[in-house]
Amino acid sequence: MTFNIYLPDVALTNKEKVPVLFYLSGLTCNEDNMITKGGALPYLSRERIALVTPDTSPRATGIDGEDDDWELGTGAGFYVDATQEPWSAHYKMYSYMQLEIQQLIFESFSIDSSRVSIFGHSMGGHGALVLSLRNPGYYKSVSAFAPICHPSTSNWGQKQFTAYLGLNKDDWAEYDASELVKRYDGPPLPILLDQGDCDQFYSSKQLQPSHFVIATKSSNTAIELEDRMQPGYDHSYWFIQTFMEEHIAFHAKHIRS
Repeated sequence: MTFNIYLPDVALTNKEKVPVLFYLSGLTCNEDNMITKGGALPYLSRERIALVTPDTSPRATGIDGEDDDWELGTGAGFYVDATQEPWSAHYKMYSYMQLEIQQLIFESFSIDSSRVSIFGHSMGGHGALVLSLRNPGYYKSVSAFAPICHPSTSNWGQKQFTAYLGLNKDDWAEYDASELVKRYDGPPLPILLDQGDCDQFYSSKQLQPSHFVIATKSSNTAIELEDRMQPGYDHSYWFIQTFMEEHIAFHAKHIRS
């Protein structure tokens, strides 16, 4: 699998180990979307934070039909460790994100492994929330643009979870932010969630941010949630670009605290 990494000058010269932000992209995307469309690099340079953008799935694995459906297979790994054939041999995106790629980054670049945060968009926002909630204390902060917040109850989730994980909904809950947040038992976790009110996938109940907000606020956990509804914005990278500076500033504040 491939990824991109942006390093500030001080990390390129090995003068300083810098914090790192991992960005997880959405359905059909790859490692390049954020770099070319997100508009994050000037803000990362100013804050001296590295950025890693992984691909969204394995590719060319030889699985029959893996390229036939944009919501499943190639470009749609959903950040889970698949347990069902034929996906289980290759689709281990949760472990790839939490273990494999991070070990590679810390061993290969001038990155401070104690200062890590994560964010993402849509399917990637789902992945960022799941990774942070399942690993208390590891990520300093998490943010998401229009994340899939309750995949166990939306078409974006039920379809993929059935294929990758089977029919046991207890297994689904391990990759569902609105279920995981109810039992979060860790240190304070700052979360910033932005959603556009003209997002077609919000209107069609694919994202369901209100489920996550309600679950968070009704749970006795140390989640510090800031949820924002942005009038007039859709699901596109124009939405992401508009609020990228604020998301980078949010992470800069917490990643150095």
